[in-house]
Amino acid sequence: MQQDHREDGQVDLFLPQLTALPLRDQRETMERPFFSLSKRKRLKPIDYVSPDRKITVHVSANSEYGLATIYDLDILIYCASVLIEHKRRGTNDIPQTLHVVPYDMLKTLKREVGGRAYDLLGNALDRLQSTTVKTNIRSGDAVETTFSWIDSYSQLKDRSGTVRGMRITLAKWFYDGVLMDGGVLAIDPAYFSMTGGRERWLYRVARKHAGGAGRDGFAISMPTLFEKSGAEGDYRRFKFEMTKIARENDLPGYSLEIEQRDDAEPLLRMIRRDRELSEEGKPSPALTQVSPPVAKAKAPEEASISFPTSGHISHSAFGAIARANLPSPQRDHGLVGDDFRTFLRQREIAFDAKNITQIFATFCAKQRPVN
Repeated sequence: MQQDHREDGQVDLFLPQLTALPLRDQRETMERPFFSLSKRKRLKPIDYVSPDRKITVHVSANSEYGLATIYDLDILIYCASVLIEHKRRGTNDIPQTLHVVPYDMLKTLKREVGGRAYDLLGNALDRLQSTTVKTNIRSGDAVETTFSWIDSYSQLKDRSGTVRGMRITLAKWFYDGVLMDGGVLAIDPAYFSMTGGRERWLYRVARKHAGGAGRDGFAISMPTLFEKSGAEGDYRRFKFEMTKIARENDLPGYSLEIEQRDDAEPLLRMIRRDRELSEEGKPSPALTQVSPPVAKAKAPEEASISFPTSGHISHSAFGAIARANLPSPQRDHGLVGDDFRTFLRQREIAFDAKNITQIFATFCAKQRPVN
């Protein structure tokens, strides 16, 4: 499904050190059933019709990859956060195609880094690209839009096969939804540490409905919650699992209560814990703090790329970055490499800085073409 580029491919790594991004989720996807809640491959479509029959969601899978999962959604949350960071910085013409450093993405999503992690990332992107969504959630009965979560993606690999960069082209529907007014909500970074798919989904429902609902929170009947989940299995099993989650009461930022009723199915009430969000729609200090540095003992599994201290760069990954970013007609790459080494030494920047690829890409883009 993806395109692989070796060292003669393109890379355009744009924002330094994105591992501390304030995290944003796309609001419209937070309460409707757009994703499988299980890591198991799911081929059964999701069909949802709102109680007033005005909103429909149909999600279908490619038989090879299965439905995109709520764990794959992490990639979209990261991309949404990058878009909002562009918007915050006042970027003109915010791109629909994002140029991503996989290491930064994986660290932000609290995932392991290494060969298998990159394989799993590719599998998730395949599911996002092959899952088909049809919905009228944005326009009511007037227009039904069909799309996949991402239009395409490509990878830049070095000679050892390690993925150094990715291009991800987002669906226009998702891109527009993130950038429209009120299109995103801040979420707690602890979300990515949650292992259960139903817990993750329930957190997003609570964030959407109870985030600004006041001290009484938001209550929803268990059958309606079941319909909104798109979960496989029967209602009885779903009710049991929701009751268990409510009893454990471990959602970050929200408390859960089951309210029994004599004449109807129980309600699930979600109430925001005040310490998690200081203001609706804005992250508290807890949401924007930078994650603590990784312990040195883990360094072997987090091998970083280093700019060569000597020699020509043409046959290294940095040669590919130079070819992709230098204006044409291009200067000799060996001279560019020498100038970049001088640049690093003058500014006391380490040759193995974590964002060395972004720094070099920006350096190349600012060079003058050969006359």
